[in-house]
Amino acid sequence: MNLSIFKKTSLLTAILLLVFSSLVFAASNPGGPSTNGQTNISSTLSYADVVKILGDIEHSSKGKVEVFTLDKYGKSEAGRSIYVAKVGDGSKKIWIQAQIHGNEKLTTEAALDLLKTYASSNNREVQKVLGEATLYFIPMYNPDGAEMNTRGTKIMSTGQLLDLNRDWTLDGFAGKESLVVYKYWAELKPDFAIDLHHQGLKQVYGTNEATSFSLGISLAPDGPTLPSYKNYNDVTRQMLAYVYDNMKGYGYTHIDRYQIVDAAKQIGYDIDIKGGVVSAMMMGLNYNGLNPEHHSHPAVFFETKGNTSEGSLGQKSNGYLTKQNYLALKSLVYGYVTGEIYEVDPNHWNDIPAYPLAGYWTDYNGIVPVGASGY
Repeated sequence: MNLSIFKKTSLLTAILLLVFSSLVFAASNPGGPSTNGQTNISSTLSYADVVKILGDIEHSSKGKVEVFTLDKYGKSEAGRSIYVAKVGDGSKKIWIQAQIHGNEKLTTEAALDLLKTYASSNNREVQKVLGEATLYFIPMYNPDGAEMNTRGTKIMSTGQLLDLNRDWTLDGFAGKESLVVYKYWAELKPDFAIDLHHQGLKQVYGTNEATSFSLGISLAPDGPTLPSYKNYNDVTRQMLAYVYDNMKGYGYTHIDRYQIVDAAKQIGYDIDIKGGVVSAMMMGLNYNGLNPEHHSHPAVFFETKGNTSEGSLGQKSNGYLTKQNYLALKSLVYGYVTGEIYEVDPNHWNDIPAYPLAGYWTDYNGIVPVGASGY
């Protein structure tokens, strides 16, 4: 597909307008916990809160949890340490990251809640996980953005705002945080990753229910990129279909597949984002010779509705939305460790509600139509 710059720009502008209209449309319709009103930031976790909670968890775990910083690789743009918590003794290495976007705060709470469970619970499922896997939590990937309550971070030398989830590319790593976390990832070589996010407001296709939880793969299944990488086209779909089956009966959770939605036309665009962190993980990015073996692994992401900078979260819904993230995380980790995810038909992914596919929203060639290849 060789679009002119004018055509690409026109398409992207049109889609952005359509996305905005879809968010307004969805916000005016019912479904799930209320998210009315401006979010009180003081009720969410600050960087200092997270550091203290991690220390408390480590102390109360009696040796089960190890908390450390990535300072040996560097610090954030504003000089903050990036923290990791490690728990478990097994050979399967699971990477869980939250708040790469600083205004997506409930993800951090969900990650910390799951860490607390692994630190304190002695139930059979928890012991199974900790015996067969080691989990690495990065509960606040973007501490500067979290403190500013902005999606991205600020490059201190230029004042530029940077989306850290578009920075893992051969021409990227403009943010200090990106290189810090990439160096650690390349050294650790995880086996699987889960990335936690928030999204705008939309509706589950064919219903009047507001989506509370979306299941996503950053390189679209059966799209232009993912089928070329090992078995990730199948296993990522198996993982999220497994989560769907475990979560669809939970209270007011309204689940769909993550898409950019044109509500007026009732169509959706799957994302195919190569500069995203979990995309680069699946593609085995070798930046500056730090991953010469092109280590890679499957990765998926969760999206919870609303974010703090736009005031689309409300106190009545925060606990509920945090819990849905927690439960989905817990179920996917268990399904991965036990191998139950591999018993799921990959095509069950298609049973998760989604808008009719109109194309792929990319960060490398605008909108790519269905069936295009060679990118």
